[in-house]
Amino acid sequence: MPQGTTQAAPDGRRGSILSVYLNERRQTATTFDRMKSAYVSAAHRLGERASGERVIAKGEAAGLDSAARFTASQLAIVDLPRMVRLDVPWWNRRAALAVDRFLAEREQPAVFEFGSGSSTVWLARRAASVVSVEPHAEWANALSAPLRPYPQAEVLVRSVHAGGGAFAAAIGERPDNYDLIVIDGRERAACLHAALPHLKPGGIVLFDDSGRRRYRRAIRASGLVERRYFGAAFAKPYPDFTSLLQAPVSG
Repeated sequence: MPQGTTQAAPDGRRGSILSVYLNERRQTATTFDRMKSAYVSAAHRLGERASGERVIAKGEAAGLDSAARFTASQLAIVDLPRMVRLDVPWWNRRAALAVDRFLAEREQPAVFEFGSGSSTVWLARRAASVVSVEPHAEWANALSAPLRPYPQAEVLVRSVHAGGGAFAAAIGERPDNYDLIVIDGRERAACLHAALPHLKPGGIVLFDDSGRRRYRRAIRASGLVERRYFGAAFAKPYPDFTSLLQAPVSG
């Protein structure tokens, strides 16, 4: 479907979403997590200032492929209303641009997403249908307002545990197949395994954070051809991996 205009989301859920994120980082308490939490908190504060608002407004008015949109996204890390306003997913920038083109070329694209967030709204602006599954009720509830203009999108809340559980199995709850399947949540190897029977011919799987060692075996075992993107990512102060996986062309 044609991309809609960018819409701001209400700020009422910002604090709860930030709290969920920071609490999860505190549980692991690695040096990297502490550094990332400090950056997230600083970005939130800067975005509240007049100078930060000017950067965000400039990015909102620019294209998805612009430096202005990318720069503004760095003030929107783990900030659902700002990311929805800027119309960016939390992925590698080049991979996001590739998915944007892919969806524009598909007729009535259908999407399934493991792990909801700003990407759910981003996808709803570009797809005929979006089903997202999320283990955190807080995140799912926060999406209710920004998804209201997009009745073709829904968020399921399913529990997750080792091996994926109901979270990974959610893609099999209906007989649909999908043009795009996004894997950006928990138990990603299990989610990829569950996703394979539901990928349409010519469809793609977006596998975020694909550079992590624990995911490499599952990606190789999938039998899909990988296009691996590394570099600048929306709403991240460091380069990261996102892969697009597609069935090999027969013959």
